[in-house]
Amino acid sequence: MLIWSGIHPKDQFIWFLEVLPALLGALVLAFTYRSFRLTPLLYVLILIHSVILMIGGHYTYSEVPLFDTLRELFGFTRNNYDKVGHFAQGFVPALIAREVVLRKNIVQGGRWRTLFIVSFCLALSAFYELIEWWVALISGTSAEAFLGTQGYVWDTQSDMGFALLGAVTALVTLSRLHDCHLKRLRQV
Repeated sequence: MLIWSGIHPKDQFIWFLEVLPALLGALVLAFTYRSFRLTPLLYVLILIHSVILMIGGHYTYSEVPLFDTLRELFGFTRNNYDKVGHFAQGFVPALIAREVVLRKNIVQGGRWRTLFIVSFCLALSAFYELIEWWVALISGTSAEAFLGTQGYVWDTQSDMGFALLGAVTALVTLSRLHDCHLKRLRQV
């Protein structure tokens, strides 16, 4: 998928910026595989998130063809593929944070743990929005393609809202399954 995404992307610089988190994540996973192996569930989710990043990098988030078709079909005013990316930006890190918090026994109590994980995901999303802004200021020419605002003035807030929705959705829908994977990991 990485090779495909890098072949004639819409914009080489944007491609690099969009796939960089996946590449950095792969490096971290490679270096921590022996010392802190994650559950199979997390590796699958990280792969899915990486694929979302690579598709967005290849086309730019505002020009993914399937979402252009959906825009036309449903009369949307914009290509909403970036919302998929921001949902994943909350969904996947929520389970990564959950696994680290549980395995390292960082936060006691289920409600405090949930608050910590959701807050972490919101902070991560806000930090990513700051990175987008900094890149836009520095690069200038590729700012619109990287930001993907498509003229929507509430894009930054909407992006963080989708990350929040993703984090909450992950915790509500996958916590029990994640617990089963954690139990199996402890038995190995």
